[in-house]
Amino acid sequence: MSLVAATRSETTKVFSTTAWWILAIVLVVYVGSTAAGLAFVFGASASGDLPTSAGTPPIPADGLASVLYSIGGSVGYVFPLLIGTLMVTSEFRHQTLTPTFLATPKRGTVLWAKLVAGILIGAMYGALAVVSAVAPAAGLLAGLGLDTALGSSDTWALFGRSLLALMLWTLIGIGVGTLVRNQVVAIVLVLAFTQFVEPLLRVAGSLVDWISEVTRFLPGAASDALIGASIYNMMGAGGGNSLEWWHGGLVLLAYALVLLLIGHIASWTRDVT
Repeated sequence: MSLVAATRSETTKVFSTTAWWILAIVLVVYVGSTAAGLAFVFGASASGDLPTSAGTPPIPADGLASVLYSIGGSVGYVFPLLIGTLMVTSEFRHQTLTPTFLATPKRGTVLWAKLVAGILIGAMYGALAVVSAVAPAAGLLAGLGLDTALGSSDTWALFGRSLLALMLWTLIGIGVGTLVRNQVVAIVLVLAFTQFVEPLLRVAGSLVDWISEVTRFLPGAASDALIGASIYNMMGAGGGNSLEWWHGGLVLLAYALVLLLIGHIASWTRDVT
């Protein structure tokens, strides 16, 4: 089977299950509600409509739009990461890899097909995340009389980098799924690291300088650096100086490649049953 045919097959597998649209709906609701809530609070503070406590300066309006628009990547990256993981672990769980490898004996071709399909699906999730963050945030900023920055080329560049970041997260998910065959274990590891371990480490990095030199190379921090803005930095949990945007992209790509390489050597070439 050719790479094109294998990619078509892998894409069909994803869209023939309920997982992709359930995750997509949760992504839209989660990112959209988060962006709307933060846009209202931060925007009202920046415009002076929301009084701050004594001695606390109002949130600056400059750069606020970019921070709000980056929420799709800052909090929504877990969804393409999960779908990438499920693209592989669901095959191990349901033993569908056996007929897949019978149809395409070259396992490398199957893995490449999953990566190509993952890029396409990651772009879809990325577009959903960007729109879900931008639509409510821009609407509330405009309603509060603040600059939406939608006419700025820098803002549109941020949108493009957000798409790239979420596509890379899908590849990282495929790498995790290739390395960790058990679906439950893989999902628990993904959620534990992204929702607890890394956020705690980044908070620690914001308090201790030497820790920040390490935490800025964590995948979430690298993703924020690639996007170019982050709610974590605004809230003081960025963990010090971030990487350049292209350094962040290279770090994310390195995570994906290392996971895929180790997974291919340690797991992908083993017997399925």
